[in-house]
Amino acid sequence: MTSDRRTRRRVAATVLVMVIIVSAFVVRLVDIQVVRAADLATEAEARRSIPQTLQGLRGDIVDRNGVALADSVYRYDITVSPRFVGDYTLVNSETGEREKHSVWDALTAIAELTDTDPLDLLERIETALETNPNSDHAYLVRRVPTDVFQQVRDLRVPWVYSERIASRTYPNGQVAGNLVGFLGTDGPQTGLELRLDECLSAVDGSSTFERGADGVRLPGSTVVHQEPIDGGTLHTTIDSDLQWFSQQKLEEQARAVGADWATAMVVSVRDGHIIAAADWPTVDPNDVNSTHPDNLGSRIFSWPYEPGSTMKSISIAAMLDAGVTTPGERIGVPARYDTINGWQIRDAWAHDGLKLTTAGILMNSSNVGTSLLGERLTFAQREQYFRDFGFGSPTAVSFLGEESGIVRPADSIDGHGAYMQLFGQSISVTSAQMAQAYQAIANGGVLQPLTLVTGCQREDEVTHLPETEGTRVISQQAANQTVQILESVVTEGFVGPQLTVPGYRVAAKTGTAEVPVNGVYTSERIVSVAGLAPAENPEFVVIVTLGKPDTMKVAAAAAPPFQQIMTQVLKTFRVAPSTQPPPRLPTTW
Repeated sequence: MTSDRRTRRRVAATVLVMVIIVSAFVVRLVDIQVVRAADLATEAEARRSIPQTLQGLRGDIVDRNGVALADSVYRYDITVSPRFVGDYTLVNSETGEREKHSVWDALTAIAELTDTDPLDLLERIETALETNPNSDHAYLVRRVPTDVFQQVRDLRVPWVYSERIASRTYPNGQVAGNLVGFLGTDGPQTGLELRLDECLSAVDGSSTFERGADGVRLPGSTVVHQEPIDGGTLHTTIDSDLQWFSQQKLEEQARAVGADWATAMVVSVRDGHIIAAADWPTVDPNDVNSTHPDNLGSRIFSWPYEPGSTMKSISIAAMLDAGVTTPGERIGVPARYDTINGWQIRDAWAHDGLKLTTAGILMNSSNVGTSLLGERLTFAQREQYFRDFGFGSPTAVSFLGEESGIVRPADSIDGHGAYMQLFGQSISVTSAQMAQAYQAIANGGVLQPLTLVTGCQREDEVTHLPETEGTRVISQQAANQTVQILESVVTEGFVGPQLTVPGYRVAAKTGTAEVPVNGVYTSERIVSVAGLAPAENPEFVVIVTLGKPDTMKVAAAAAPPFQQIMTQVLKTFRVAPSTQPPPRLPTTW
């Protein structure tokens, strides 16, 4: 009897213990599968699911013919999960045999493919583990090209991964570097890269992949959550070949005469398109650190200067338009012109009285004659003409850092500065503004907005379209008469032979400007040539400017690159040669 009771008690105790154990398991199971199911699932997913950013490609910047001035390619960062680094086994795809590989074998192979030191790679892994024993990410090699990435991937090292990175390249180096700009570690820094970043920038996407307990990426586990969106293509008006040619000829002459800086610009007359815009010195976007800060942008748009006698073409054109003179009017030009407070205006060469026509005043570049004719326009008229030609305001290009220059208001200018402005002193302009003004003269008096970008293309949509409507600033007759007078500079002027392009009629004006420092003119000079061709039906304007030359401080220093660039432009665009001789306007009487 006693024995049966003991047996029943043992059985009851055993059952009770089992009930308690089972209950505990049930409670735990309910907690895991019901109460904490969502949290635990999320935690497990996070441990094996690895997020990745899918970078979109930044849009290309191309020239008028589709040649890339800036483009983007994919590069790859080779990364590692330090906590999973160890020896591993792979199945030989040819023999089917299992082969063991050591950590050193893997690092040596990667180093050989990426031209690095395997000891450096090992040190990066060890450094990451010293900082965090559970480290899951460290860089082995950064920014390798696609072919290298593929070779590293084919090694099948289980703890080596990759991250795709969009990388900016500039295939033509310095060609148009002054216009394109460049990217830095913080994004676009200058030029079109920064000015039109909204067009070029991409939108990144995202994806995840799953990794097993051994750290190996699970095949077929990648899920793309958002596809990246590439940036738009920015179309420019630049001809990269002419840009290169202009830069070369500009640099050759600038070095030859010891200039501090130089610019050259080519503009299409009919539409205002900028075919070339060269600066020297300039920037190579692939090697920005070797460039002085002054040379990172474009002087063409951002460095105003007193232009000197190239401004006389604008002044004479204004007077012809206002009807206050004619090309053949006879003017007695004295040795000097008195203004206010005993100040005088003289010509660059000493002379007694001269008998010049209006055409002769411009052809001979007479400051005195220009001032005499200028009396016939009020100060307000002069200011308005200058502003109508685009001086005193940024161009339609709106280039990053573009300057307006200075046109002194009629109500505040004195009676000496008002005359100096007529021949390019006491006024400042940019090379772009001067090219635009000559474009208006070449275009029959209609100023077309300067254009550097023709649009941003994203799939079938084109945005950032430029202004195209021209503005008449002088009459057709006044423009044509001015062009004919400028032809005499080439056919009769002392620099003319250096400006001639065989087979074509060329109209041009030279300029030699004194450089002021603290309001006082110095011995430094800025010399330039601005012109157009063919004169009978102008298609292109070219302007070349050299800043502070040492060995040749006259406008003739700018003549060789002007002639070379104009010749190349006419040849490139297959412009028909001139068939009629230039008119012979009387310049003296």
